[in-house]
Amino acid sequence: MAYTLSHIVARLGGALEGADRMVERLAPLDVAGPADITFLSNPKYRKQLDSCAAGAVIVSPKLAAELDPARSWIVVDDPYLYFAKVATLFHPPAQPQPGLHATAVVGEGSVIAASAEVREHVSIGRDVVIGERCILHPGVVIGDGTVLGDDVVLYPNVSVYHGCLLGNRVAVHSGSVIGADGFGLAWAKDHWFKIPQTGRVIIEDDVEVGANTTIDRGALADTIIRRGAKIDNLVQIAHNVQIGEHTAIAGCVGIAGSTRIGAHCTVGGAAMFVGHIEVADKTHIGGGTLVSKSIRQPDTYASSYPLQTMKEWLGNAVHVRHLDDLAKRIKQLEREIGKLKEPEDNAND
Repeated sequence: MAYTLSHIVARLGGALEGADRMVERLAPLDVAGPADITFLSNPKYRKQLDSCAAGAVIVSPKLAAELDPARSWIVVDDPYLYFAKVATLFHPPAQPQPGLHATAVVGEGSVIAASAEVREHVSIGRDVVIGERCILHPGVVIGDGTVLGDDVVLYPNVSVYHGCLLGNRVAVHSGSVIGADGFGLAWAKDHWFKIPQTGRVIIEDDVEVGANTTIDRGALADTIIRRGAKIDNLVQIAHNVQIGEHTAIAGCVGIAGSTRIGAHCTVGGAAMFVGHIEVADKTHIGGGTLVSKSIRQPDTYASSYPLQTMKEWLGNAVHVRHLDDLAKRIKQLEREIGKLKEPEDNAND
């Protein structure tokens, strides 16, 4: 698939500087060739632009004064976002091939839109509703009473348990499990007694869930993923959690039960949240951070140590072990200094 730069600008906006030409694919700045289009958004890669052989480069207006008129440029306010749109132009989402494969199994009372595609070895429970233009890849399992909106894509081997609700344009990647039981247990003196998990998982419109992520159903109320949230691979979301609109969560994050994370937040990889806390809208959590209490004030938070050599870490760890003793000694010294100052203060009086 190839496009002229003028066609790309006509479709996506921006200003074309230099000659119009055909481009066939996208490529990174350092390897792009004459038939490629690339982009520059991070100033630290500016030097690569001088030796770049790309047919066209997407840049910001800040570079407009430096543009070589012999080359072709697309000037836009946000080169990275524009690059994402160009990538979608070159690689549009797959469209469903309507129909029900012969190996698929559909339970009694289920309703599947005629425009949906149900592929090999899909298992659909009873009283399921599947909306327009959905694509269910091989091995998908959908429990009884689940509802899928329009344009939902479930990749191979996704499991959606009973009674869950997925909105429009939801994508769930391979191996993810939506609606498994939350970790609800009561101690009965000599054994654990399982608490029935009777809530649902509700995933609103335009949410994407990465591969091998698990989202537990609610214990009584529902687990809710709000509109436009993006969740990476290998994320654990426990029962009764709520994730706000357009919040992005990177891989290997663990969120304990009944946590509420606000809208427009970002969470770095391997961050951990204790249960029953709230995180304010527009909060940013660094990778590896332990969030052990509620965050009421939006800001950027981190709790992990900076990277250091093992020798430095061991030295600091020794000091950390003695912090309590050091604090006691400091308090004792403060008391002794106070006593020494008393005669001097009395003399001044």
